[in-house]
Amino acid sequence: MILFRKFLIGSSLTLTGFFAGSLLERRRKESCKETLPGLFDAVYAATPVSVPDIASQKGVTSSRVSQIMKYGFPGFDQIRSFDDYVLSYDRRNRVAHWVFEHLTADLVKHNPDVDRAKCDFKPDDTIHPFFRSENSDYKHSGFDRGHLAAAGNHKSIQKHCEDTFFLSNMAPQVGSGFNRDAWNKLEKYVRKLTKKYINVYCCTGPLYLPRKENDGKTYVKYQVIGNNSVAVPTHFFKVVVCERSDGKLEMEAYVMPNQVINNETSLNMFQVPPETIERAAGLLFFSQVNRKALVSINGKSV
Repeated sequence: MILFRKFLIGSSLTLTGFFAGSLLERRRKESCKETLPGLFDAVYAATPVSVPDIASQKGVTSSRVSQIMKYGFPGFDQIRSFDDYVLSYDRRNRVAHWVFEHLTADLVKHNPDVDRAKCDFKPDDTIHPFFRSENSDYKHSGFDRGHLAAAGNHKSIQKHCEDTFFLSNMAPQVGSGFNRDAWNKLEKYVRKLTKKYINVYCCTGPLYLPRKENDGKTYVKYQVIGNNSVAVPTHFFKVVVCERSDGKLEMEAYVMPNQVINNETSLNMFQVPPETIERAAGLLFFSQVNRKALVSINGKSV
């Protein structure tokens, strides 16, 4: 943990308050011995939209959407469904709130007939022109068009791979040292989980975390790029639920700063309590997961 602390201080991206709040909340719950209906509190102010309504946008089968979102929607803002993943779009920031994928060994298996070189980055025409990002926003910005639903997760069918290149599935990411390295390493790790578990459910998204400035005040500050002011996230998260053959579930949660990361840094250094991500993102992950079915979080028994 000393290495992790030095790493974060060096990056000048302070997460101390972020994690401290989570620690206090966990202690409060332990002292009160609360009984939760699921893994986390799940109070919704609106009625969930029906799966057929979501799927009907592009003719995606409702059974596939139900499969992907088996354990609940993190939120219900601007839902978009593609053939093999589902996302919630943030019209203000021109980046998704979250992207959800369901992975299995068969689904991530590479099909030699699928060619990533045939895939083009393209605007998502289902989003109003006022709120969508364009390729021109990324041009000369210094940032990569970083996948949230990884193209490598959808190489069994050509169209599935092509669908991951919609700009609604992209976010500005530091290229060398992050998108092409540390983040890619995390994506490969998640794919590898399909060799151990029968089902892997992965939720990915951006974070805009606060930090203390020289005046002693705390601000949420981030860059925007292009004529459409596409937000550059300060961090990215992945929350993964793995389903074992006996039906038991294991969860892992990661937060990575959107910056150059030393190649020697272990992925374990980026593991965080999932509730810290929920608080920062304003989302509730896997709200349909029964507490009794979850056997571990970040490798530690619940």
